[in-house]
Amino acid sequence: MALLLTAFAMGCGGSRAPILGGGGHAVRVIPGPQVSLTVPATTVPGPTPGAPTNTAISVAFSEAMAPASITGSSFRVTGPGGAALAGSLTNGSATAVFSPEPGLAPDTTYTVTLTTAVTSAAGAPLAGNQAPLPAASDYVWSFTTGAGPDSIRPQVSFTVPATRIPGPTPGIATGAAIAARFTEAMNPVTITPASFTLSGPGGAVVQGAVSYASATATFTPVAPLAAGTTYTATLTSAVTDLAGNQLAGDPAQLSASNYVWTFSTGLDADTTRPRVLLTLPATTVPGPTAGFPANGAITATFSEAMAASTITAASFTVFTALPGVSPAGSVSYDASSQTAWFTPFAALVAGTTYTAALTTAITDLSGNPLAGNQAPLPAAGNYVWTFIAGAPAASSPTITRTAPADTNLGVALDSSVHATFSEAMDPSTISTLTFKVQASGTPLGAPLAGAVRYDPAARMASFTASSPLLANTSYTATLTAAVGSLEASLAPGAVPNPWTFTTGTGLAPGSVSLGSAATFGIMATAAITSTGSTVINGNVSLQPGTAITGFPPGVVNGSVHINDSVSAQAQIDLLTAYTFAKSLPPGTTIAAGADLGALYPLGMPPGTYTSGSTMLVSSPLVLDAGGNADAVWVFQIGSSLTTGASVALANGAQAGNVFWVPTLDGTVGVGTIFTGTLIAGRSVTGVTGSTINGRILAGATTAGTIALQATTVNVPTAR
Repeated sequence: MALLLTAFAMGCGGSRAPILGGGGHAVRVIPGPQVSLTVPATTVPGPTPGAPTNTAISVAFSEAMAPASITGSSFRVTGPGGAALAGSLTNGSATAVFSPEPGLAPDTTYTVTLTTAVTSAAGAPLAGNQAPLPAASDYVWSFTTGAGPDSIRPQVSFTVPATRIPGPTPGIATGAAIAARFTEAMNPVTITPASFTLSGPGGAVVQGAVSYASATATFTPVAPLAAGTTYTATLTSAVTDLAGNQLAGDPAQLSASNYVWTFSTGLDADTTRPRVLLTLPATTVPGPTAGFPANGAITATFSEAMAASTITAASFTVFTALPGVSPAGSVSYDASSQTAWFTPFAALVAGTTYTAALTTAITDLSGNPLAGNQAPLPAAGNYVWTFIAGAPAASSPTITRTAPADTNLGVALDSSVHATFSEAMDPSTISTLTFKVQASGTPLGAPLAGAVRYDPAARMASFTASSPLLANTSYTATLTAAVGSLEASLAPGAVPNPWTFTTGTGLAPGSVSLGSAATFGIMATAAITSTGSTVINGNVSLQPGTAITGFPPGVVNGSVHINDSVSAQAQIDLLTAYTFAKSLPPGTTIAAGADLGALYPLGMPPGTYTSGSTMLVSSPLVLDAGGNADAVWVFQIGSSLTTGASVALANGAQAGNVFWVPTLDGTVGVGTIFTGTLIAGRSVTGVTGSTINGRILAGATTAGTIALQATTVNVPTAR
């Protein structure tokens, strides 16, 4: 580990004196580049099983390396009896790939050794995984091949900006990079400016740098993109996986093809630092968090898409205060869930206190460094938390809930398909290759095109088709045996897998389309004010208006639009959404001033709820989806909404499917957690310390203001 951060006032040891990092915390520098990730994976004890016989061996380093130092003698692959394999070596800036020639034997164990002759571009020798650590040492691991080759073409599983059919995806920051996550590890040598291109109006080529890390390719323009302009990104079939299979843009995988998507820029650059929204183990103040499974992975979920190449074994470390006890592990990033993973090679020591640290070397796709949890805030800083390892987790994961559920009829055409697991899963195993939705029949139809996401907080995988499902059609959803946690593969459970469902003829009842307003955490049509440490995890819009006050000290993790083309369109879409929600047929009648929490003490089912006057949430309210992750709530409120208690979700309910629509105002009570999108005819107030897991969209029909008092707004994922 190249950087060890500690929140403790104890000696750091090591071969170099501590220096001060972000927030005044000691930073111990361990000389030498590190291995962040290997394919096949490194496991201790090894060997890692099941590698295809036609795979290449890939290594990702924590920094730029000296290509001349990576040779047949410093990067060795040996078979039974120590016999060296013949092969070719190709090097990237921070990667190396060994391709055996002619290939690997089936059911055979191989050992890979990177020696200390491998050096960084600055000449520092490799800091490997052999004792004594952290001195320079060899990096050694082993793997076992399976019975045969890999012939499955890789696919694009997720893109940033998102792929939309029809496109383009709107409102991308002008200074942002473009990224694509693949269904498996790829050959980094094939991902170049020739195979990953970006073009503007008239096909004009955009110059940029291309990088690859954690199964994610990133195109970084050399100059900011033009504002208000549509661009086309293309990954060609020259991109291959480590077995040499060409990219399949078509999810049917019948032939190699390009993957193409479009997006349009907004008017502004993104200058907001990314933040950490969630950690596993959880961050507690004061820490440490107790009882984390010793064989679990340590994760951090960010407020926005991150640059995968900046998340390495040097910028994400886990260590102890005891010399020689710090765990070795691999570091990766999952673009779909915006989550970084530290996976120890061996189980942690139960009862031992560990510190996890993310450094400011980690950036978002616009190059903004991490805003940590160390003072001074909100400047760039390290994010540090502590935990105590508990007993290892022993069970295999199972599916506990699916939505739609097996045999469901009349499923909405805009539904996503969801599976919730019994424990935390490995996101690298969840992709469009392992989570498939197909038209039912014998044989099944071709897999639908779409995107797959994994939500570590909800332990939920979601498949969203690129275009609406067909009406009156039966579909089969399948999670393959390749899906698993870090400890075990997915096991059969009480919930069927595969499972089938049949669509109806329309959208989800009460489904409200927000259009371009969906990306905004807050938007108003008169004024926006903030006092205290407000945080908006989403975009901000003011149209019309002249100024947004209170930022800083408030923080916006997104772009800000004031009287520009983006905010103008968002205002139009706000009125459209408000009018649609108000025009839905009245639902369950709520008496004026009734407390929803008291009316539904056992949970409120989905549906439309209508009051000709005010609505209150004076006691805690739970919105219960009954296992349907596409369930929708619409609250038609004739006057104003006032909350004094929290609104929570249960049984698959999604914050993006909850809509509160007061004709006049909304007030979210002090210190409460509010869930859903507030589409107010006039104004909204977030009282001190409140949290909105949704959006505040104010001023749909009347000049509307938003007043926030140390309020946090978290934009949910779209339907």
